[in-house]
Amino acid sequence: MTFKSFTDYLLLEKNYSALTIKAYQNDLETFSIFILSEYQSNSINQVNYSQIRSWIVLLVESKISNRTINRKISALNTYYKFLLKIGDIKLNPLAKHKALKTNKKLQIPFSQLEIETVLNQLNSADDFESIRNKLIVELFYSTGIRRIELVELKLDDVSLDNKMLKVLGKRNKERLIPLLPSVVKTVKDYIQIRTTLSHIEDSRILFLTKNGVKIYETLVYRVINSYFSKASAKVKRSPHILRHSFATHLLNQGANLNAVKELLGHSSLAATQIYTHNSIAELKKVQLKAHPRSKK
Repeated sequence: MTFKSFTDYLLLEKNYSALTIKAYQNDLETFSIFILSEYQSNSINQVNYSQIRSWIVLLVESKISNRTINRKISALNTYYKFLLKIGDIKLNPLAKHKALKTNKKLQIPFSQLEIETVLNQLNSADDFESIRNKLIVELFYSTGIRRIELVELKLDDVSLDNKMLKVLGKRNKERLIPLLPSVVKTVKDYIQIRTTLSHIEDSRILFLTKNGVKIYETLVYRVINSYFSKASAKVKRSPHILRHSFATHLLNQGANLNAVKELLGHSSLAATQIYTHNSIAELKKVQLKAHPRSKK
């Protein structure tokens, strides 16, 4: 069973990213295999909620997290809403489904000291990979961009004259992010040493491996985890934690929540508000330390 009309709809009408569309397609194909195996049906268009519920039970028994299961069911729900829209079905089998409960994990950001420790370690960088890695760390922390957004950056997305970075975010929504002077310098250093590569597969791509091919998400994760494992004892040391640190440190310094929302590329304030938890914790510390009645 193919889902081309659905994926075309996500791309052309809903403006979803290629990464999201691929995830949705994988979820639909996995569910199709389940329906064929358990109910000998070649189509998921005419299933009932009981059959979907059986799939959910299987996913739970497979120790898949509730968060991941909710995402898979969300993909199914979007598909059935599409079928309703084009008249292929008369009832969405997920119309009354309630998402599984999830525990909201509080992400612990890196401290400013931990980030400075990593950047100081990279300050003496003079080879291609070290300068590239320094720029990766600086961009994550100074712009808050997502890992996939960094991977997809083009040379033309960087304006050194205007000190701006153009980022293509979720649902292909563009946003402009200012670049700090220190980051502009690192960009220049990287672009300069990038020209020394003997082979470049695609000259439009900003971030490359030492072999001249486009970097990939796993490599970016390894770069961040490697450097921060030497500076931080935190369990999670990922690009997302650097994005989280960017937002948290801005809010701790009094940045406007709406401004942080725009920088992060969030579509709603609700998505940005998860970063305020750490800011509130910081404010409590300040109040406890500075208020005249805190010691009474």
